[in-house]
Amino acid sequence: MFFTSPIGLGHATRDIAIADKLGIPKSELLFVSGEGAPALIEKSGYRCLDLYRPEKFSVDNGQLQHSFRWLMAYYSYYKKCKEIAARVIAENPGPVISDEDFASIAMAEEAGRKRVLVTDILETHFTKGAASLVEKKMNRAMREMMDRCDCVIIPDVGEDRGNLRYVGPIVREVSADRETLRRRFNLARKTIVVSVGGTDAGRYLIEKTIEAYRKLKGRLDADLLVVPGPSLKLPDSPDYRNLGFVENLHELVYAADLVISLAGRSTMDESMAYGTPGIFIPIKGHFEQEEGAARLGYSHGDILRLESLIEETIGRRRDSVNAAGAKNAAKIISALFR
Repeated sequence: MFFTSPIGLGHATRDIAIADKLGIPKSELLFVSGEGAPALIEKSGYRCLDLYRPEKFSVDNGQLQHSFRWLMAYYSYYKKCKEIAARVIAENPGPVISDEDFASIAMAEEAGRKRVLVTDILETHFTKGAASLVEKKMNRAMREMMDRCDCVIIPDVGEDRGNLRYVGPIVREVSADRETLRRRFNLARKTIVVSVGGTDAGRYLIEKTIEAYRKLKGRLDADLLVVPGPSLKLPDSPDYRNLGFVENLHELVYAADLVISLAGRSTMDESMAYGTPGIFIPIKGHFEQEEGAARLGYSHGDILRLESLIEETIGRRRDSVNAAGAKNAAKIISALFR
């Protein structure tokens, strides 16, 4: 069983990538998730129970609001998920793989199941001041849970220690070479893809990108493709192609000449794995996105200079990064559960 965090779509994409490398018939794997993730997982041929309803981030003009309130709401959500996970685990045999869903890790431990955690982070930093004392307590509990897992898989480059295994970036494989994909997507000119994942938190980035593109239109020979995902509705316009929700965003990233996105880990990894230049604008106050964007030289303030960044970056493809994380993760999981 894969218990996949429904906060965004990045967890689902990397779990699909791992599942595809396990060499197990798709009918023998069961996913549990929520929001937009089940549609993506099912389109990849896997069964998925649509059971989770996560608390949404409050984002205003690209800045995270009321972080402590969200943290407390997330704890309430975690307790609800424990009830769901306990029921699913009781009804289904086998080990548990969790992608940042700690409720299923807790319930799998109670049930005596083997368990693997896939995660980007070892602790959170959403709050400051007195509120951070509560977060520190939650972090300690989370870390103790990690320590008791059979394995913790981290999709990054690092040195293994204890039960932590660094496997490198985890991305899905593309189905064809770049030129074939460009013909398939009908991309005749240079192409900018703007995507904000599975939540509505990136509306501001789409709006700012469209605004910058309109200003550049007279001197930039490129098309704009907008992928608002499952949670945003966007009006059609002659200025851009509105693709809505697509299940193969990774192939669009590969085919594009520039990707503009929130600083979600999966999209950044796809950009690096395929050599596609990217501009990654983090939600201000979202520590994970801010840290990830900083590694690539971006910050929230770069939203104010999108025009110049687009002109500087478009078409400047890089050498692709070795992204064997899915294969490495599947090998570790197969050995543990043999």
